[in-house]
Formats: sequence, structure tokens, C-alpha cells
Amino acid sequence: MSAENQTGMIRISDDVVATIAGLAALETPGVAAMSGGISEGLAKRLSGKNVQKGVSVEVGQLEAAIDLRVIVNYGSKIQEVCRSLQENVKEAVENMTGLNVVEVNVKVEGVAFREEEAEETTVRIK
Repeated sequence: MSAENQTGMIRISDDVVATIAGLAALETPGVAAMSGGISEGLAKRLSGKNVQKGVSVEVGQLEAAIDLRVIVNYGSKIQEVCRSLQENVKEAVENMTGLNVVEVNVKVEGVAFREEEAEETTVRIK
């Protein structure tokens, strides 16, 4: 996005929009993680600095389109999680950038089971 005003031009990078969308996605209940994509092999769980993984954006002068690849928690109603995800991402990007988000496409690439999460967070001391 770029806009010109009396004091100069304002440009918002695609990476900034992708970061905002990724953070909003991770805050959505039912979303376990972002997915790096099936084409990269097994879906990778990412968070923190890598929130742009699993997010693709197309940003124009006034509009943006966003594609998300996510892993949802087992037991969650996928349809409801995805609708909530679309709303949260759209609202976050529009509020922070002023862009009109024309679409938020969601691809569910995996399901996270609670046992996997417990194993990853357990610290073993020898």
C-alpha cells in the first residue's frame, strides 16, 4: 500500500501485512499453528518470529488479499475456527493498515493432537 499526503508518501510493506495477519491468526481460538506448507514436507509448526510462514499476501494501492495455511486443534469445529480466523485477520489488517481486505482464504493443512503438544512442552531432566 502507498498513499500520498501533504507531508509525503506512506508505504506499507507486504511483509508488514503478512506479519499482522500471522499474529492475528495465531491469536484465534482453535488455531494450533501456522503451516509452512505441504510442499515443504511435513507441516512445520511455527510461532513468534516466523509468523509470516503460512501467510501469503497480495497488496495493492487500497486493497489486500490474504491466504493462510493453518493447523487446527483436534476437537475444534473447523468451519467455526476458519470463520473466526477470517474475521480476526480481516479486522486486524484493516484496523492497523487502513487497507480494504477483499478476501481471506484459509487452507487447513493439519490437525494438532493434545498428546503432541504435551510431548513438545515436557522438559525431561536426566
